[in-house]
Formats: sequence, C-alpha cells, structure tokens
Amino acid sequence: MDKLRAALDFCIRYQTVLGYSFVSLITAASEYIFSSVVFKCPCNSWNMLYGCVFLIVPAFILFLLGCMVNPKMWRLLTGTCYKNCCCMKNCCSEENSCCCRSWKTCCQYFQTVVLVAGRALVAPLTWIAVALLRASFYECAVSGSERVKNIVCKNKTEDCHKMVVKIPCDETLSKKISDEFLSFQAQSQLIGWALIGIITAIVLLAKCVNQSCSPVRYWQHKFWKVYLKKEHKQFDIKAKEHATSLAERNMKCFFEGTAPKQFQTPSNDNWQKISFPHTFNVKEQHYSRIHKYANSVKKTRGNNDRSNEGDQNLPDSDEENTNESGV
Repeated sequence: MDKLRAALDFCIRYQTVLGYSFVSLITAASEYIFSSVVFKCPCNSWNMLYGCVFLIVPAFILFLLGCMVNPKMWRLLTGTCYKNCCCMKNCCSEENSCCCRSWKTCCQYFQTVVLVAGRALVAPLTWIAVALLRASFYECAVSGSERVKNIVCKNKTEDCHKMVVKIPCDETLSKKISDEFLSFQAQSQLIGWALIGIITAIVLLAKCVNQSCSPVRYWQHKFWKVYLKKEHKQFDIKAKEHATSLAERNMKCFFEGTAPKQFQTPSNDNWQKISFPHTFNVKEQHYSRIHKYANSVKKTRGNNDRSNEGDQNLPDSDEENTNESGV
C-alpha cells in the first residue's frame, strides 16, 4: 500500500513531465506504424513532394491539435473580437478597454501565446525527430531533389539522375552511385540527433531564463502553483453549485409560475476583471485575478464602512443650532 501511495505521489508531482513523455511515446509509436504501413515512396519524380508531405503535414496537424486541446488558448481568445468591436465603438470601460491596455498586458498575451505554442510543439517535434531517425521520409524527399541530384551526380552520366530517385526502393544503389557522400539515411539520422540536441538546449535555456526572471523565490513559486491548482478546482466546484442553484430557481419560476427570488451572480464587469492574463506584483502579492478581485472588493467595502462611520459621527444641523442658541 505504501508503494502504491508513493507511486501516486510521484505521478502527481511529475504529472507535467509524465504527460509530455506519454504524448511523445504515443507520437513515436504512431510514426512507426504510419511509416511502416502507410508510407510507400514512389521512387520517381514525385519523391520530393511525397516525402515532404509525410514529414511536415502530420507534424502541422499535431501542432494544431495541441493548440486546440490547450484551455489557455481558448481562455485567451474568448471574447477578443467583441472587445475589439467595443474599442471601435468606445463602449468599453477605461479599465477593460483594449485601446487602453498597457505594454505589460500585451506582453502577458504574448507570453501566453508562446507558452501555448511551446506546449503544442511537443508532439510535432517528436514526430519530426523520430521520422528523421528512421530516415524513410527524408530519404524519399531528398532523392527527388534536383539540387541533390546535381551534387551527387556531378561529372556523371544522365543515368545517375535516374538511379538517385530509385535509392529509397533499393539500398544498394547508394553505394554504386558515390562513396564520397554520406548516405541519405546517415544524413537523416545526423539531422535528427542534431534537432534533438538543439531542442533540449533551447528547453533548458528557456527554463533557466523563466526561473531566473521569476518575481518570487522557489518556495513561494511552488506555493503559487499549488494555489492556482486549488483555485481552479474550487472554481469548478463553486461554478457547478452556482449554476445548479440558478437553473433550479429559473425552472421553478417557469414551471410553477412563482416569482423568482433575488439571486446574486457575478456581473459582466466582474467576469471581465478575472478574465485578463495575470502578472504577479511583488507589492500586492495577488496570485491570480480572482485573488486580486477579492482584495479589491475587501478594500472597497472597508472604505465604504469608514465613510459611513464618519457620516454617523457628524453632528446634526439642528443639534448645532440648538447648542449655539443655548450658549
């Protein structure tokens, strides 16, 4: 039982890494099945187009799917066109108007887009790297390139050009044509390993820059991540409860013909306030937009209470006149 609990704790702690590893594993398995069953190089003048399509198009589709399944993408795009229309008609408030957004807000949007794109690139880059290591797509595509034919068949007969396109279908032709160049499979594998090394270096560099530029230290950043997870979980729970209560009230009003009771629900302005990307401020220490909204409501109510207390402490005009006349 303790081992099972330890395994669950490990999975929860490293769920992001395990998720990316699972996506990469599924992508690699799909590429292996795809190249073994579906891919058949034509070994003619269509080699270049055929190989490039099998190498690039699936990767592009995986990138689009990665963007589609990322909730941050839709959170960023939802209502954007409506805000732009409101800006043109001057119907937005100054606080939420996209015309009045600062460069910090633009940087927040750009940072979110980069983060979404980076996560969506895991599957397509895995596809390309595995495809290059297997070398089937690259070998087919390069063998149809006229530039490669001219380099390989330099100072040789016209038959050499015809033999180059046949290399994917006959591996022995590569040795017959030229021993001065690496085979297409060796070139593909070298490019594949180089791509893996470059991607690993970029990811490590980006992680280091992101951590070093963090406005908080390690333990506070860890607390921040825990808070966001709990906040999202509580939001889902409260949203379901709130929506259920509102639906029950409306259904009761419709079917029973009773007057609807007063129901407190967030306004459109409040939804707008918690929908923008959030940047941590060291002075305020708000961990999310909802946290910032809650503190702003607290400050507003506190100011209202102070003003009410001040009004209550002021003497009435009649009492002042009475006191003056008595004196």
